Amino acid sequence: MRKTFEFQMTFGQTPIDQIKIDMRARDEIPKLLLGLQHIYCHKELRQKVFEIFKKMILENVDSKNGQPGMELWKILVMGTIRLNCNWDYDKLQDIVNNHRTIRQMLGHGLMDNDKTYPLQTLKDNVKLLTPEILDQINTLVVEEGHKLLVKKRPDVYGTM
Repeated sequence: MRKTFEFQMTFGQTPIDQIKIDMRARDEIPKLLLGLQHIYCHKELRQKVFEIFKKMILENVDSKNGQPGMELWKILVMGTIRLNCNWDYDKLQDIVNNHRTIRQMLGHGLMDNDKTYPLQTLKDNVKLLTPEILDQINTLVVEEGHKLLVKKRPDVYGTM
């Protein structure tokens, strides 16, 4: 059975809400990571996102048989980055195995440098983030963005 994410932190692991993301960078990765960090830090939104995952990915899975799959959080992070950056699986493999901030977002600590993702593992798991799942998650994220705008500038955007 797949876990949503690993609750038990490892030695040297940075909590996701404390990951420092370089907002001066003009690349798309920091902006994606900031959005993912927002999803992770807001429990209600995070629960809604993972309910979509569980409903669509886990419907034909027997939770009592087989080995545990990749955590849903890791699939979300890797799938979002792959699709938004338009990368193939080889590029994704290189980045998730070597990019420090992305590895922190995946839940790796200082002692996890030897933990890498084989290409076939990425292909088997990241493909589970289907366009249907992404559309539903996108709807939730847009709604959350609208709520943030209303809180920030109620004089311009009114109330919802």
